[in-house]
Amino acid sequence: MSTRWAISGDEGGGALLVPLDPGGRAAGDVIKEPDLVAAVRSRPDVLRWVWQSTAEIYPGLLAAGVRVERCYDVEDAELLLLGHEGRLGEPRSAAAAWARLHQRPVPPDPPQRAAEPGAQSSLFEPGPVHLPLDRLLEVYADQLRRYEATAHPDRMHLLTAAESAGMLIAAEMNEAGLPWRPDVHREVLRELLGERYAGGGEPRRLAELADEVSAAFGRRVRPDLPADVVKAFGQAGIRISSTRRWEIESIDHPAVRPLIEYKKLYRVWVAHGWSWLQDWVRDGRFRPEYLPGGTVTGRWVTNGGGALQIPKVIRRAVVADPGWRLVVADADQLEPRVLAAISRDPGLMEVAGRTDDLYQAVSDRAFSGDREMAKLAVLGAVYGQTSGDGLKNLALLRRRFPTAVAYVDDAARAGEEGRLVRTWLGRTCPPAVREDADDADDEAGLPQEAEATADPDRGDEWVPGYASTNTRARGRFTRNFVVQGSASDWALLMLAALRQATAVLSAELVFFQHDEVIVHCPAEEADQVVAAIHEASELAGRIAFGETPVRFPFTTAVVECYADAK
Repeated sequence: MSTRWAISGDEGGGALLVPLDPGGRAAGDVIKEPDLVAAVRSRPDVLRWVWQSTAEIYPGLLAAGVRVERCYDVEDAELLLLGHEGRLGEPRSAAAAWARLHQRPVPPDPPQRAAEPGAQSSLFEPGPVHLPLDRLLEVYADQLRRYEATAHPDRMHLLTAAESAGMLIAAEMNEAGLPWRPDVHREVLRELLGERYAGGGEPRRLAELADEVSAAFGRRVRPDLPADVVKAFGQAGIRISSTRRWEIESIDHPAVRPLIEYKKLYRVWVAHGWSWLQDWVRDGRFRPEYLPGGTVTGRWVTNGGGALQIPKVIRRAVVADPGWRLVVADADQLEPRVLAAISRDPGLMEVAGRTDDLYQAVSDRAFSGDREMAKLAVLGAVYGQTSGDGLKNLALLRRRFPTAVAYVDDAARAGEEGRLVRTWLGRTCPPAVREDADDADDEAGLPQEAEATADPDRGDEWVPGYASTNTRARGRFTRNFVVQGSASDWALLMLAALRQATAVLSAELVFFQHDEVIVHCPAEEADQVVAAIHEASELAGRIAFGETPVRFPFTTAVVECYADAK
């Protein structure tokens, strides 16, 4: 029996499916089933399903209690292939791929559906898949041909498999939800913000701080309006360009302290206040919509709920079920270790082969034991801090680890020249739309287009579809892209291995962001989960980068409350 099947919906609500041979061609007759759930449920021996979109099919299967082991997501594969071909931004739907294949007018991708607050499980109910099965098979065959035309077909196949696994995991995390105690959340809000006033106005503590700010300036000032605050400081003889904390915290003025406190609490109120709790938490679970590969580097984002920006104080509400635990795991110094693996620098690989403090080991070799200087040098090499002290530190790092520094230097140069830049597995950073060497340098190190969507206090990264018009800024981005993107590729493989290892347990993956994962499990399974995380980490390193000395250790904590993990 074939272990790989293609499946699609038909117009009547049923399902059409066919077994595939190793080359991806039909290996039997097309079979019709009453619906997608029945089709998948009746074939538990299928190891990989080829379908149009995991987001369209899998949530409905999960809602019916059906889980699959592996899949090939045609639309996600199309996105990766378009990027590799330098065509990121073209429509990536299966219908668009079929139209391109037949020189037909290419339909635009539909706009992203807004997440529904409090929604339980599905993005779409089980139903017709947009592309008929015969056309889906044509697209699939063409994608397999295009993979063979890439520089490293095996790596690209691996990347697609990892991304498809990530799509399954995201849907399962959406279904499981992050354990959440609304009563604890409300108590935290009361402690921080005080009582709520009728009519939806600011809570008591924010109102008090706003009064303090106004009193300090001697007139009514709206601290939630940056322009009003900038104007008030100007009238006081203090010129500022923004109300960002780094700019105002050193100012000697009585409005600074209440203003900083107001800004901190205002964010909590707006982003995770009572309205957020009502919208996003249902039946003791927070279910955002996780979107794998939501940024150009492959990092995940969420479509609503702000799951990847939960303040530590709000994490007090993330509490395991009675008798269960949260296993919270953070990858240690992930990006420098990834740089060692992809650059093959002998000295850095030797340092990254240890599971103890990487920065201390670097400092012992190149910075006379000054750990902080070593850390700044390594991060400066990755993120592009190559002026002032950063340039001096980089020179010291280059003498000790020349191959590693040359690797990111080459990526920066390629970005500045408008060339395609790829991660180790082949995820591709698109070329710039326009290169302009005369543009002023972006001090934040972010492409200009990202500023509207990025939080400057968090250093959010470039979003897909954007290309810097600032040559130097783009060079800094591609310097980081090869490392951060390769780290994202590794993380997908780690998650896939962890999912497989915990499949026989009651444990459930409930949270992931870049280098942190949370597993919710019965207390008696916690030790097994911790061991599985470490094993998955090392396995992902070998699969992604081959046999290298580099290790990818995790710091793990078994807790009842997320806030206790750090």
